[in-house]
Amino acid sequence: MSFFLAALLAATQAVSGLAQLDLKALDGQPFATPSLAGKAVLFVNVASRCGYTTQYAGLQQLYAQHKDKGLVVVGVPCNQFGGQEPGTAEEIKTFCSTRYSVEFPLLAKQDVNGAKRSALYSWLIGSSAGAGQDIGWNFEKFVVDRQGQVVARFPSSTRPDSPELAAAIERALAAPTKAP
Repeated sequence: MSFFLAALLAATQAVSGLAQLDLKALDGQPFATPSLAGKAVLFVNVASRCGYTTQYAGLQQLYAQHKDKGLVVVGVPCNQFGGQEPGTAEEIKTFCSTRYSVEFPLLAKQDVNGAKRSALYSWLIGSSAGAGQDIGWNFEKFVVDRQGQVVARFPSSTRPDSPELAAAIERALAAPTKAP
């Protein structure tokens, strides 16, 4: 198989991987995964009682600044690290909206590590950027480009306004969308 054909096959599998994930919104309703097609996406596992929780403000700022350019920030609540996201869906929603004016989508709470790892995090971690490495803590970040490729991963300590994350988001936004 030629290198070009192998690359095309890998790109197609990545797009169909994201598009075919069965995601649930915070309220438990199906999340419209096709709404992410052709967008750059920043997935972040979030928690409301973490030392990094103040990153919600920066994530909202990133979303507001780039949503018209095609960026979607998606928060993924997780309670696996020190029990720092114990709340119900309604409590999480209220916390995010009242404390940080979060407008970006939040998914239902899920596991990002272990035997019950969600399909989303299996896909993210299984990508070349994910390198098969478990999530270390709350607020790790994955950047997915417009073609559905996971192109970058950042640790919790990477702030939403960091130059490295900004550069990865700009590259993801600059990526062409997949032809229909």
